[in-house]
Amino acid sequence: VQLQACGGGLVQAGDSLKLSCAASGRPYSSSVLGWFRQAPGKEREFVAAIRWGSRNTYYADSVKGRFTISKDGAKNSVNLQMNSLKPDDTAVYYCALSRRGSIWQAPGYDYWGQGTLVTVSS
Repeated sequence: VQLQACGGGLVQAGDSLKLSCAASGRPYSSSVLGWFRQAPGKEREFVAAIRWGSRNTYYADSVKGRFTISKDGAKNSVNLQMNSLKPDDTAVYYCALSRRGSIWQAPGYDYWGQGTLVTVSS
């Protein structure tokens, strides 16, 4: 499985941005597609995830209410709509796929995209 992420860029605080991640094949219904991010000098952290079959969604507390993850079954892709962006959201964002259904921890994901940079200026 290959994952291709896109949509990063430079925005101002309060702006919105949408990231997309396309999978090279159709995920299994039990798969989870997630977004993680890594800021300079920090650990990679969980952002959001969606279970492919049930569409159940999961969010980090830091983005709850501002970010929305959704899937596009026709395109085998997931989107991350990011609103009310803050400078603290600045990071490289990675999409990932877990065939085991893992949600919160990076080691539970089997495939990773190349990352897309999001920079939020104050």
